Amino acid sequence: MPNRDALKQEPSTGNVFADLGLPSAAEHLIKAGLVVRIDRTIRQRKLTQAAAAELIGIDQPKVSAMLAGQFRGYSVERLMRFLVALGHDVEIVVKPRKRGTAQLRVA
Repeated sequence: MPNRDALKQEPSTGNVFADLGLPSAAEHLIKAGLVVRIDRTIRQRKLTQAAAAELIGIDQPKVSAMLAGQFRGYSVERLMRFLVALGHDVEIVVKPRKRGTAQLRVA
């Protein structure tokens, strides 16, 4: 086992995609947040992936892939439409930043 003192630690930016140096990190974080909400809704409603797929208008293997983290091919708008199809209202709120850098987030 490596010496605990020898492990290098870096503080997170709060965005794992930015920490990994991925392009469009803010967009990936938003998409991930939306997919988490989609997954949570499917579980809370006790839907099968097939039933969820029918509601949101894609096939079951695509639902499975999306929930497994393969959502790069979906736009933020499309993911929001999936949430609407699953019975959620989606609001976009624009407000002045409080301090620091302005950011995108899913609440």
